[in-house]
Amino acid sequence: MNFVSIRIITGDVARLVEFYERATGVRAVWATEDFAELRTPVATLAIAGTRTVPLFAPGSARPADNHSVITEFLVDDVDLVHQNLSGFVTDFVSGPTTMPWGNRSLLFRDPDGNLVNFFTPVTPEAIEKFAGGAVR
Repeated sequence: MNFVSIRIITGDVARLVEFYERATGVRAVWATEDFAELRTPVATLAIAGTRTVPLFAPGSARPADNHSVITEFLVDDVDLVHQNLSGFVTDFVSGPTTMPWGNRSLLFRDPDGNLVNFFTPVTPEAIEKFAGGAVR
């Protein structure tokens, strides 16, 4: 089995896609006006509108209602990314902080309130774990 994507359900697909394109530097591939994907070498962030929910199960997902998932992106230099996002991201939860497991992390919220973590491995163990995987 391979983990390939995570999907965010939103009430405004264009707005959320634009946010993630700007935050990550990855251009979205649109399938329909209700579904787009930001593809990286190892996983895909799918963004879908509320009209797609009934295709799976009516009422099974609600936009802007996530209180448990953090979407994470590996970046080359989280401090530089923080500088680049300042003035664009309006809801930083925490500035770059080195975590006990060896990643330097930047936590913020997207326009729907979903938590996003950009991180850079900084200890030898973390660097080895993620060798060659940063997206920018």
